Amino acid sequence: MGENCKTIPKLPIPGKRNILITSALPYVNNVPHLGNIIGCVLSADVFARYCRLRGYNAIYMCGTDEYGTATETKALEENCTPKQICDKYHAIHKEVYKWFDISFDEFGRTSMPQQTEVCQAIFKKLFENNWLSENTMQQLYCDTCKKFLADRLVEGNCPTPGCNYDSARGDQCEKCGKLLNPTELMEPKCKVCRKTPCIRDTDHLFLELPLLKDRLEAYVNNMSVAGGWSQNAIYTTHAWLREGLKPRCITRDLKWGVPVPHEKYKDKVFYVWFDAPIGYVSITSCYTTEWEKWWKNPDDVELYQFMGKDNVPFHTVIFPSTLLGTGENWTLMKTISVTEYLNYEAGKFSKSKGIGVFGNDAKDTNIPVEVWRYYLLTNRPEVSDTLFTWADLQAKLNSELLSNLGNFVNRVLSFIAKDSASGYGSIIPDVEGAESHPLTKALGEKVGNYVEQYIEAMEKVKLKQGLKVAMSVSGEGNGYLQESQFWKLYKEDRRSCSIVMRTACGLVYLLACLLEPFMPSFSREVLKQLNLPPEMQLSLADEKGDVANSKRPWNIIPAGHKIGTPAPLFKELKDEEVEFYREKFAGSQADRADRALKAETDTKKMAEQLNKTKISDGNKKERAKKSSETKSKAPATDEGEISISRLDIRVGLITKAQKHPNADSLYVEEIDVGEALPRTVVSGLVNYIPLEEMQNRKVCILCNLKPVSMRGIKSQAMVLAASNSDHTKVELVEPPKDAAIGERITFPGFDGEPDDVLNNKKKIWETVQLDLHTNKELVACYKDLPFTTSSGICKVASISEGSIR
Repeated sequence: MGENCKTIPKLPIPGKRNILITSALPYVNNVPHLGNIIGCVLSADVFARYCRLRGYNAIYMCGTDEYGTATETKALEENCTPKQICDKYHAIHKEVYKWFDISFDEFGRTSMPQQTEVCQAIFKKLFENNWLSENTMQQLYCDTCKKFLADRLVEGNCPTPGCNYDSARGDQCEKCGKLLNPTELMEPKCKVCRKTPCIRDTDHLFLELPLLKDRLEAYVNNMSVAGGWSQNAIYTTHAWLREGLKPRCITRDLKWGVPVPHEKYKDKVFYVWFDAPIGYVSITSCYTTEWEKWWKNPDDVELYQFMGKDNVPFHTVIFPSTLLGTGENWTLMKTISVTEYLNYEAGKFSKSKGIGVFGNDAKDTNIPVEVWRYYLLTNRPEVSDTLFTWADLQAKLNSELLSNLGNFVNRVLSFIAKDSASGYGSIIPDVEGAESHPLTKALGEKVGNYVEQYIEAMEKVKLKQGLKVAMSVSGEGNGYLQESQFWKLYKEDRRSCSIVMRTACGLVYLLACLLEPFMPSFSREVLKQLNLPPEMQLSLADEKGDVANSKRPWNIIPAGHKIGTPAPLFKELKDEEVEFYREKFAGSQADRADRALKAETDTKKMAEQLNKTKISDGNKKERAKKSSETKSKAPATDEGEISISRLDIRVGLITKAQKHPNADSLYVEEIDVGEALPRTVVSGLVNYIPLEEMQNRKVCILCNLKPVSMRGIKSQAMVLAASNSDHTKVELVEPPKDAAIGERITFPGFDGEPDDVLNNKKKIWETVQLDLHTNKELVACYKDLPFTTSSGICKVASISEGSIR
């Protein structure tokens, strides 16, 4: 699949680096969303492509996880058999990954006969070696459906203190992540008929993890260091070991699964979390009958596994314990790469609720696959959760891919392609002496260092860092072109110009090479424009001297080579397109209909509230009269009641934003607040909001603070932003798109005129600020009153119940 069509299966080669790569098997009962894709298959694909680029002997195994309760549940919902569900969704998954350019060596299924064969063989070894025990357990039984309810057929309230999630599954709470047993749920309900089940006894088989603890700990302590496990994987694994391992039930009262080869348990199947990781092995056995050369060869093979954080204990505790218990010489995982969650706009991606962008949606946007891959990988949640937003996708496409990378490649190739009167007639010039050209020699050194940093990051599976370094090479290329002023050199110093253009062309090839793991479709197009045949494989192999050659980019493309036809590589994503996509993919159709209805209701409520409090933009005389009365009774600048009416908060438009020249954490913005000149504002937002997201956007501005000098620049107002409880996340308070610049933000019932300048000694701002917050609907509020404009209310993107300052 992907580019690698069926060829002779690769086997480990003695003396070479043999790398076996797997990604968590995506569950077959739904369409994968972008969070699933970056969490496993895309991350593994980048590493697999990198390994091939380096000349390692690598294979990438994956497939759909098809057994278990979730499939049975989905089959009930869609009124068909589990097999029909698996056939339908396996095809959907395969198509999605094909579009995403995922280069599996084998994409299989756990419902194949090979899975039964390998799974039962492992079970028999565990049974012979006495690592299994029998026990009676209490399980929920539904009298209406006449069957024991497997984990996912039960829903109820999470028993974890402080969680209280009311839709926790019987195996795991989606909200707090804690693994559960169905009988632990509070107020359980059968997912099929919604009746309350009863508890009955049933016999099951257990893997005796406590007896395997010493072997497992030795493996974890050794391999977590040798394999450079990610911190989240180490933390989760040690938490399990600290809490004490317990026997783990490996059988279930189900029909859809691998049958247990034991007379007493022949009507049961293996628990999906026992059999799913074995799927890596069985899928490899579909790839080659000599699969044991990969899976029972720890001296020659390194196993790298990719997954989301919720899968960690199954891969660092249960699966290795299972393999260790067989007594056979299995290839155990060397390196585990774990991602946190990718969230969507204002909340979590959710398959069940249809929230977010799904694999087939991405294809429907007409945004090219290389853009999706790039965005997901720059946003890869390696150490903490990250957020997908359409505005961020737009910013990264327009500023990084289009203006930086695409611009560099196009400038170089377009100039070479010009006719011989003004360019090189598409022929790479033949020129010597690049080593003695100071600017070019310095570039070679820088680029060579970047390539070494790239390899160091990628070897440690720091994919986001690897991508950042690769893009730095493009930045160096643009700087090199500007500093050389090649367009002048062409007329004044043709020899130097030829050195610069041949070097830059080598850099174009090198970028195609470095970025191939991340954006293979981009690299294919660059090779086409360079007129290099696809069979001239991109390579970064040590044995071919490719890494050393990167220090001499002027030698990469041979003189006399004729390039192809240059064309723009990226297309700008416009504001109106972003708005269209944000609206289009804001959840399922049912969700959108609900939101439209709610918006209509909210508008009516707002209108009623505004009428009750007699706030009217047309009644300015009445407001002026009231405000003069207020001032005569209590001068607003000093003795008046401290409330929100004392603050002059307006709708502002950031017309320009840049980094503060003397402070790494500060931005300096020019903001139009409806006055003759824009105001200069200094904000400490660098660590929270990317510079590109600060450009040309409407914000809420507090205009009557006393101006204050911040690191040499006088700030004449303050941008209002919300932060979460631990101040790790900050978002700007945003007025509606149509709000008028300079319009004062109002609060129903508080209609006094603002102070000219807030008195610092009276702590007016500090007092009012305590009552500024966002509510559960993400609306910015003073107490329980929304920040209101003539076009509607002000909101934040995702921080609910946050503090505004």
